[in-house]
Amino acid sequence: MSAYQPRTYRHWIKDESLIAFTVVVRETDLYIRAVSNLRSKAYKLVLKYRAMLEAYIERNRDFLTSLEPIEVGPDAPRIAREMAEAARKVGVGPMAAVAGAIAEHVGRDLLDFSPEIIVENGGDIFLKTLRRRTIGIYAGNSPLTGKVGLEIEADETPLGVSTSSGTVGHSLSFGKADAVVVLSASATLADAAATAIGNLVSEPEDIAKGIEFAEGVEGLRGVVIIKDDNIGVWGQVKIVPTATE
Repeated sequence: MSAYQPRTYRHWIKDESLIAFTVVVRETDLYIRAVSNLRSKAYKLVLKYRAMLEAYIERNRDFLTSLEPIEVGPDAPRIAREMAEAARKVGVGPMAAVAGAIAEHVGRDLLDFSPEIIVENGGDIFLKTLRRRTIGIYAGNSPLTGKVGLEIEADETPLGVSTSSGTVGHSLSFGKADAVVVLSASATLADAAATAIGNLVSEPEDIAKGIEFAEGVEGLRGVVIIKDDNIGVWGQVKIVPTATE
């Protein structure tokens, strides 16, 4: 776990039609856009889901520390069961899905108050939109950073878009990809899969291996892998040029 870090890439989600606000509770750092300022509701939801996970971890420490899939019992809250199932599908520990899981659960609950929601949690996004939107891809020192983005249509949402990097941020990765971006109807699965795929990519030649892995994971819609000036794309992904200015 890590302390709060400024998210310098957040202004890349360009939009003036929604209200933006943040919610920070210890390691959870949400950047949210909605039709109105729902910060109070979002804050309570973050506390709710964190409390669920923390209480479960108190009884099952392996859930926090394991780097491999583990079984969870019937006493596990739904969010923990979904994290464990996503981790099982891709062969990682359940906490690899925590950022996506919190973004997804908070985002789905906020849909009761806003027809459009964007919840970003350390590079993991839950998105429900009524119009086409472009999400910029942040890939550290890669020359492709700020040059390409994902174009998302309204009918493709709700959608999870998760980014893992072995060269940016504090997330645990055994690879050195500049960015692995995964799309799935489940932000929880997208987060776990981005970690798993990122672990496979250390050199540009590994991009094909990461794509092959993604193709075998049920529930993934697409993936983008960036290493240096190389990019690999698979699935239902539309890459468009973009700019950070």
